[in-house]
Amino acid sequence: MAQEPRYQDLRVEIEDGIAVLTLDRPEQGNAFTGAMGESLGRAYRECDRRDDVRVVVLTGAGRLFSSGADLQASGGETFGSQEDNPSFSAAAVDPPAWEVRKPVIAAVNGSAVGLGFTLTLQADLRVLAREGKYGILQVARGVMPDAYSHWTLPRLVGTERAADLMLTGRKITGDEAERMGLASRVVPAADVLPTALEMARSIVENTAPVSVAVSKKLLWESSGLSWREVGRKETDLHVHLMGRSDAVEGPMAFLERRKPEWKLKLSRDWPDWPT
Repeated sequence: MAQEPRYQDLRVEIEDGIAVLTLDRPEQGNAFTGAMGESLGRAYRECDRRDDVRVVVLTGAGRLFSSGADLQASGGETFGSQEDNPSFSAAAVDPPAWEVRKPVIAAVNGSAVGLGFTLTLQADLRVLAREGKYGILQVARGVMPDAYSHWTLPRLVGTERAADLMLTGRKITGDEAERMGLASRVVPAADVLPTALEMARSIVENTAPVSVAVSKKLLWESSGLSWREVGRKETDLHVHLMGRSDAVEGPMAFLERRKPEWKLKLSRDWPDWPT
């Protein structure tokens, strides 16, 4: 893969439609820094913009995915007062992964706790290492969960299970994460990235980019909409897609038993989003 420049504490490699973003502080357990957050946000924006990126895979270098916020650098000052800092945000990354108009797969190659885990909840799909330990530990550090996790986690597992994780600060195993519905796949650590890349390649080869993008956006919006509003948006978006080149190519490729050649591009064919 060709590495993209301009990022700190993050490696960005793009090849064959897949962008692999690697949290890159392995000696520090990929502890999250401000520079890492800025780099990740910039990489997300770049991946959203580029038509040659179809899927984003987020992973970590070394044994861990991320040990969370970097406590070693500042110790007791890590969570110092932000009352006079108007730029402070608990979001950690801007934009969040769900705003990227491409599927984002979190390849959680090892343990992930605190912010290191709440970031993965923003992804569309998660592949977790069975050997890993996972937890939202912020209440045990005198602060509270972040990165929109009070919104993302209940969407995944429901309010009661979210409370079990967020209010106790306990860690769970990969097997328990699987039972709770936190992962699309739970596999041995060595298989996490290969599994995520296999999923990504399937998306690249078999799905239409604009179709995936509009479905992703509506899926994330849907919990705040009534069934009538969802139906209206589905209808408007179908009108945008039907009769266009990809809606012709998909059935023909299926009937002719060949791989489809998609023509629509997000940079050119993104719809006016229905209100």
